[in-house]
Amino acid sequence: MKFRYSRHATEELVRRGIPRAMADEVLRRPQQIVPERDSRAAYQSKVDFSDGRTFLLRLIVDEATDPVMVVTAYRTSKIEKYWR
Repeated sequence: MKFRYSRHATEELVRRGIPRAMADEVLRRPQQIVPERDSRAAYQSKVDFSDGRTFLLRLIVDEATDPVMVVTAYRTSKIEKYWR
């Protein structure tokens, strides 16, 4: 599946210190895809960051676009909140 990043998502990756290669890997092989509202879904995986901590990396994508568009991205330590 092909993906593209919105300007906002690209800015958030930089601002939040999330490497683009890491985000691309989650898009290619997410551990989970969780339906969100409307045509959006969260592609998410538990990821070890360089500081030695594990976070949940969530990429919110709009699956109604072609190619699928990543609208935002963030990491969270609240894994239990989002893990299904």
